[in-house]
Amino acid sequence: MAEELVLYSNPMSRGRIARWMLEEAGAPYSVEWLTFEGSIKSPDYLAVNPMGKVPAIRHGETVVTEAAAICAYMADAFPEAGLAPPTDRRGDYYRWLFFAAGPLETAVSLKAFGMEVPKERQRALGCGTYETALDTLSFAVTRHSYIAGDRFTAADVYVGSHINWGLQFGSLEARPEFKAYSDRLKERAAFLKATALDDEEMHRQSPAMKG
Repeated sequence: MAEELVLYSNPMSRGRIARWMLEEAGAPYSVEWLTFEGSIKSPDYLAVNPMGKVPAIRHGETVVTEAAAICAYMADAFPEAGLAPPTDRRGDYYRWLFFAAGPLETAVSLKAFGMEVPKERQRALGCGTYETALDTLSFAVTRHSYIAGDRFTAADVYVGSHINWGLQFGSLEARPEFKAYSDRLKERAAFLKATALDDEEMHRQSPAMKG
């Protein structure tokens, strides 16, 4: 019997990344919806993720948190979906997956909150500057059709989600290469299905439930 796969999420969160990844993997799963001002801080959920944040997944007895880690785990747990390159060709796959999870998100977040790091302190940060992070992202998305080569992988789910949100909410410059990459990913059946499911739940929830 296959191990049970559960997604813990909220439709107004990074849980959308995990949902997209689950749909790409094609494995059956259930969803436990959490509310920001209620169940996400409950003892039951804090036993899953002490951070009290989503997303998280439980696969049998294995719990994985952090969206990038969920993408990497799902690609390995369901190899038949072909969402990771062969192990001897994973340099770009790991490189850009964790670039987006670390330097890119940090640089974009600092910019969004209006935090200016003094020039003499910038090299102490792993993210460098906002401009450097975006130039590096431009380099990443223009080398191949997808982030790790000519085939879609789990890294595209994570990097693509950051670009989609950044373009939607204005935290990324609307560079043509970002839009071209984003448009290519948003045509995928798994992305469309995941988005529709989360949108349906978002509209179902009342403002009180959204928190």
